[in-house]
Formats: sequence, structure tokens, C-alpha cells
Amino acid sequence: MALYLLFESSSGYALFHARGLDEIGQNTEAVRNSVADLNRFGKVVQLTAFQPFESAIDGLNQCNSVSEGLMTDELRSFLELNLPKVKEGKKSKFSLGVAEPKLGSHISETTKIPCQSGEFVLELLRGVRLHFDKFIKDLKSGDLEKAQLGLAHSYSRAKVKFNVNRVDNMVIQAIFLLDTLDKDINSFSMRVREWYSWHFPELVKIVNDNYLYARVAKLIEDKSKLSEEHVPALTEILGDEDKAKEVVEAGKASMGQDLTPVDLINVQLFAQRVMDLAEYRKNLYDYLVTKMNDIAPNLASLIGEVVGARLISHAGSLTNLAKCPSSTLQILGAEKALFRALKTRGNTPKYGLIFHSSFIGRASSKNKGRMARYLANKCSIASRIDCFSERGSTVFGEKLREQVEERLEFYDKGVAPRKNIDVMKSAIESTQNKDTEMEEVEPEEASAKKSKKKKSKTEDAPAAATNGDASEDGKSEKKKKKEKRKKEQEADEEDGKTNGVNEQDGTAKKKKKKSKDEAATNETTKKKKKKSQE
Repeated sequence: MALYLLFESSSGYALFHARGLDEIGQNTEAVRNSVADLNRFGKVVQLTAFQPFESAIDGLNQCNSVSEGLMTDELRSFLELNLPKVKEGKKSKFSLGVAEPKLGSHISETTKIPCQSGEFVLELLRGVRLHFDKFIKDLKSGDLEKAQLGLAHSYSRAKVKFNVNRVDNMVIQAIFLLDTLDKDINSFSMRVREWYSWHFPELVKIVNDNYLYARVAKLIEDKSKLSEEHVPALTEILGDEDKAKEVVEAGKASMGQDLTPVDLINVQLFAQRVMDLAEYRKNLYDYLVTKMNDIAPNLASLIGEVVGARLISHAGSLTNLAKCPSSTLQILGAEKALFRALKTRGNTPKYGLIFHSSFIGRASSKNKGRMARYLANKCSIASRIDCFSERGSTVFGEKLREQVEERLEFYDKGVAPRKNIDVMKSAIESTQNKDTEMEEVEPEEASAKKSKKKKSKTEDAPAAATNGDASEDGKSEKKKKKEKRKKEQEADEEDGKTNGVNEQDGTAKKKKKKSKDEAATNETTKKKKKKSQE
């Protein structure tokens, strides 16, 4: 049985005919040894047809279809044109060797061409791939490498397409930075307290907050200069006038030692640095909240932005968190305690990072384990909805939060919660209603825009009408001027034409005048004769 090999290169489809396989005996080791030598391999495998791709886009489409195990129309026409035809009702005397088994099954189903893919075929295709540039004569050196590089870049770029707004890596980095900032701000503020307490030790007991302490230390500078004038500024920082007055009185009777101006300047600079870090921490928290609402809105509305971000960062990504079962999500972050319990055969932990949620803190000590298990179940549902849904909405997260609240009431008061099916149905209905409202709002906005345009046109109509009279007057004046010009031109032309005629008819006019004069004189003579006769 003849064997043909289909090779999908970066520049096009190639079909090879393998001959003399009976001598090799279809031995994989023999083929592997003959692959390296082109003279031996060229006697066994020969090129029968080659069809290049029309463009880079066509090559990308063909590569995508081959990777998915689908046969395109171009590949089908190429195979039907170059392979021997199979008669109906008879077995084919050849087979087609293919590297991808899925593609081979699809080819055999659609075209009835028998396909095979095994170690023997793969070794032959490996040799074809090794000596492919030698089989095609018109192929220049370096063209195949360029085609492979371009196709690889376009294929990988098409495969790695993702939504920029839903990149969970930013959340992972932000939560790591937030945790380190919390540690750094805490240690730096403690250093500010200890440093400034040498100068003003009573301030530590009055102001407990680290950020407010740094601001007050920055404002006071030297305690000996404290007076009643500082009270409004201190009340603005502390928010309490009594505390501000207490700080001023404590500064007057302080037991701390005096510091040099250089030391005070260093303390003020360090306090300013702590204030800047605290401000940056607030901005970073706002950024984390916005990113969590974009990436995992349901998880954020259920358990909070910080705890949800910690779960995502510990799992590695939102997809990894969605793949985790609720039992794994429940103890996520307590791996050391889990393996220690398994090693010592003790009690396994009930919760990990999920313990930082307010729901478990509100539950009684007896029901903390139950609450953690139930909350982990709802968190896994929310993470899967966020990961695999196309549109981000907080409807499911809010409904799941209501379920957790009902479960807390059930543990405390015994009030029966709603069933999960009913809650999910209501959530789906609310999302559908929102979609319909959005669809209705869009045509309304379009109609409003059209009505605005119509109104603007109607408002412009009277103005156009008033301007129309003036324009008509202007047009009539222009028409009159044009008519006058035309008449003048016609008169000039007539004058030019009649000049010659007048010269010819001048004598006739003179004769007519003379005849008229003669007739007038004759009439006068006749009248005189009649008078004389009378």
C-alpha cells in the first residue's frame, strides 16, 4: 500500500510520496537512522505537490484550523487534486500520513481518504521537516525561517488575546504592595513616635493614631512654641477642640528634652515621609477597589475587595481560584496548619484567608466552622461567575451576600433561609431586566438625539425664513442687475448691426423728408388759392 505524507509548513501545504517502505519494513529505528542522511532519505520520500499560502492571514487561518483538527476547503481541494481517486465500493490502495490524529479523522470522515498517524509516520515527517528546504527548489535560504517566525508571532498573538481591563495580575501586585505598605507605615510611624517622644513624650498618650501623630508632630515642631494660636490648626487635624487644647497644655508642662534645630528638621522630614506613604496607601486602596470591581465584581461585593484580592493572589489568578473547589478555598492560606495537622493526626484548620471576612467574625464560636464552609461555597460560585461571564455585574454577588446574611440569622435566631434555586432565579431575572432596560435606553437615546436635531432644525427654520426675505431681495437685485447688463449688451450688438444699415438708408430717409416737405408746401398753396377765389 502506497503511503503519502501531508506536511503543513509555514509557507504552504506539501504532499510527499514514501516509496520503498517494504525494504525498510516500516521499522522506526531504521527510519530514524536514515532521516539524518539526505541521500538515503531522498530515495524513500519524494515531493509530489506543493501549494503555498496566498498571504500571511491565509497562513494564520490554515494554522488555526489545523491546530483545531479541522480541514479547510483549500486543503481538501489540494488533497483531492493530487491524491489518487478512490472508487466507490472499493478499498483504496494508499493511505495518508498525518501528524495530527484529529485532523486525520476529520479528513477520513469528509473525503473517505484513509489516514494514519503513528511513530513511523511521525519519524518520516520529522525527516521531511529537517530537509524541507532541500525538496523545494525555488525556496531561497532564509525564506522558510522568516515565514516560520512571522507565522509563530501571529499565531501566538492570536492565542494570547485577552481583555486588558480584566487582567488579574494587577490585583495580585496591588495587594502585595498594600500589605508591604501596611508593614512599612506601621514600623515607620512607630519610629516617628519613639523619636519625637524624646522631645514631647506626653503626645503619645493623647494622639493614638499613627497618621494623625505624624501630622501633629509636623505641625508642632518645637513644643516650646506651642500657644493658643495653634488650637484651630490642631482641631482641624484631630477633629476635637478639647484634644487640641489638651495638646497645647501638655506642651507647656512637658518633661521632654530640647532638640537642636537640625534634629527637629530630620524628625519633620521623616514625619512628612510617613504622611506621604499613608496618602499613597489610600490611593492604592482606591485603585485596588476599582480593579476588583472590574475583574471580580461579584466576589468583591460578597466578601470585600481586600479579602477577595488576597484569595486571587494566593491562588495565582482568578481562573485558578475558579477551578478550586469550595473545600480548598475554605482553607486557602492555612496550608502549614493543614499539613501539620495531617502529620500529627490532629484537627484540620476550619478556615484560612477567609477568616478575615466580617461574616466569620460575626458568627459565634460554635458556628464559625459552619459559616466558613458556607461562605467558601458562595465564594467559589462568585469566582466562577466572575471568571466565565462575559458581562460583569454585582447582581449575583449581592444575592449571595443576602444568602450569607440569612444563614447567619438562621444560626442565631433559627429563621429559615431561602433556597439557593429561588435566589439564583431572581438574580437571573434581575440581570435579564437590566439587559432589557439597557436595550430600551439605547434607542431612546438615539430618538432623543434625533428629536434634538429636529428641534434645532425647526428653530433654525424661522431664522432661515427671516433671512430668506433678505436673500430674496438680494437675489432680485442681482437679477435686475443681470437683466440690465443683458439689455445693454443686446443694445450694443443691435447698434453694431444697424450702423451699416443706417449708412445705406440715409439717402432714403432724406428723400422721404423732401417728399414730406413738398407735400406740406403744396397743401399751403392750395389753401391760399381757395382763400383768394373766395
